[in-house]
Amino acid sequence: MALDDIFLQKFGYIERGPLNAINIDPLQRGGILTDEARRALVQWGDGYSVCDFCSGVLDKIKKPPIHDFVHGALPEFLGTDEVRVTNGARESKFAVMHSMTVEGDFVVLDQIAHYTSYVAAQRARLNIRTVPNSGNPYYKTEPEGYATAIEEVIRESGKPPALALLTYPDGNYGNLADAKKVASTCHEYDVPLLLNGAYSVGRMPINAKELGADFIVGSGHKSMAASGPVGVLGVTEEYADIVFKKSPTHNVKEIELLGCTARGATIMTMIASFPTVVKRTRNWDNEVADARWFSEKLEGMGLIQIGDRPHNHDLMFFEAPVLFEISQRVKKGRYFLYKDLKARNIHGIKAGLTKFFKLSTFGVGRDDLKVVVDAFDEIIRKYE
Repeated sequence: MALDDIFLQKFGYIERGPLNAINIDPLQRGGILTDEARRALVQWGDGYSVCDFCSGVLDKIKKPPIHDFVHGALPEFLGTDEVRVTNGARESKFAVMHSMTVEGDFVVLDQIAHYTSYVAAQRARLNIRTVPNSGNPYYKTEPEGYATAIEEVIRESGKPPALALLTYPDGNYGNLADAKKVASTCHEYDVPLLLNGAYSVGRMPINAKELGADFIVGSGHKSMAASGPVGVLGVTEEYADIVFKKSPTHNVKEIELLGCTARGATIMTMIASFPTVVKRTRNWDNEVADARWFSEKLEGMGLIQIGDRPHNHDLMFFEAPVLFEISQRVKKGRYFLYKDLKARNIHGIKAGLTKFFKLSTFGVGRDDLKVVVDAFDEIIRKYE
């Protein structure tokens, strides 16, 4: 039997849930492809489709219009001087950390930073100092915490940390800290700030210069309706030559990006979706209103929204004692919620979660959110 036949016999064809399902998965809501991106995915999906047009520097390709996107539209969108499209937000963070530090330097992270921020710092062989938050139930990160962490590093090492990072919003609770005050606090100590906007860039209006951030990273597959993995990295002019330093042996290749930026279907779907992404960020006030409405409805059923109040982002974390209690006595156990939602064509809460779970209302719309609210109400009443 041929190898491909053996593979198909053993694993079959793995198919996702139906495209017409109501999807409330925070990892996917902002990354759902536009119709234009789906067409680009088919057209540019072959291996080296974009590289066929490259004379050595991918972001200088004029046709397809990667150059105009990377050096025109994206810097304006992000509020930075220079931009590159990378293979993901984590790669963007590592590029900044590795280029801006030397081994043994300190970097300051918010305590609930994404694990990839920690791993990027560890890969760059940095010491990590964290900024604590207020804990349950708000998990709020205060700008003053950065001053405290920076001063601790100065006392311990004799110099300020090489870099600070703020997750905006954090990926657990959807909290939006006061990024402008954090940037101002860090700059008082001459510490540059990296803003991790994996859940903001492409969902909400955000401008690095207005916030005072020296670097900003985003995630195309989480928040920019692109086929991933793909990310963006914006840098101010002051640090662009450091982060995008060229190789001494291959003088057009940028070292931190290993010579090439994102290519193929990833960048082409990002470009295809970009007009829609720009337009939808202007609808952010309505997205926040939908999130608050949804949270209020679920809390009326006994669920508890953890994090900022009033909430300012579509990503939300719920504690659900009423659902957990049901899971302790029904036949389907802790999988009952996933199965009951799936039966109603609602996807996005991970199988087995009932006591705590995350979800996103981004782009769902009030009509479909009402369907989700009614589903939770029906499920709770069903097992009472």
